Amino acid sequence: MQTAYITHPACLEHNMGYEHPESPERLRAIEDQLIASGILPLLQQHEAPRVTHQQLARVHTENYLHMIEAIAPQHGMISLDADTFMNPYTLEAAYRAAGALVLATDLVMTDKVENAFCNIRPPGHHATRDQAMGFCFFNNVAVGVAHAMAQHALKRVAIADFDVHHGNGTEDIFKDDPRVMLCSTFQHPFYPYCGADSGSDHIINVPLTAKSDGQAFRCAVMQHWLPALEAFQPEMIFISAGFDAHREDDMARMNLVEADYTWVTEQIKAIADKYAHKRIVSALEGGYTLHALGRSAAAHIKVLCGL
Repeated sequence: MQTAYITHPACLEHNMGYEHPESPERLRAIEDQLIASGILPLLQQHEAPRVTHQQLARVHTENYLHMIEAIAPQHGMISLDADTFMNPYTLEAAYRAAGALVLATDLVMTDKVENAFCNIRPPGHHATRDQAMGFCFFNNVAVGVAHAMAQHALKRVAIADFDVHHGNGTEDIFKDDPRVMLCSTFQHPFYPYCGADSGSDHIINVPLTAKSDGQAFRCAVMQHWLPALEAFQPEMIFISAGFDAHREDDMARMNLVEADYTWVTEQIKAIADKYAHKRIVSALEGGYTLHALGRSAAAHIKVLCGL
């Protein structure tokens, strides 16, 4: 079976301003690398649908959903925090980004594909139940996870988050839901300045110091993620695929390389093969230096494809 590749042109229209690192060029950098490496023609390509209100309301409060819709500008740009802005196209992009995870989940759960990668923006893992922050508006992966449980009756779903920033929004949404295991590595102390001491038996947070390299990252995964995932035996795995821990990415101070993303994807895929009928849905989170982002995402997708 193929790997699905899901995106939407609306995700290119969301723009938070000149020189903002979370730019439309991020999606183009990944797609260009997939074309250059010959991977894109091998993927089953889909356009992301709009997420529904019901699908969003599984992970966000009604007050928040009404607020974000009400403040969406018709002209110009508004600020939600120091890093997070909306232009007239942001809300549609966010609807499509979350909708991509719903489609990916349905494709995987109905055996149309083995796994999926969502090349989407805005990203999602900092969005809490009731707050937009850190470039994020809706928690895309959380929407997919909740859909898998509500629509497909899954009882154990895992999330692997290797973005350089802690997925605080994902933890906020699922911290009291033992059906969901979150495995997160992240630079600490660093934005959003949490996660180092808030873990539990199903929230597996592994903070890493600045300048940590691939060896430290791989040790964290082997010592903390893999034993927890083996015990949990997930029926499906979602990946918050942030590539901003790459040594070329100047948004942080970590030293991963493409081989580390290949390796961690292989580990996740092995768990999925063993327990989850090979079901994986991956979604883009961070990654801001374009060449490194394109190469890293292509390495990740190459493993998903089994190439």
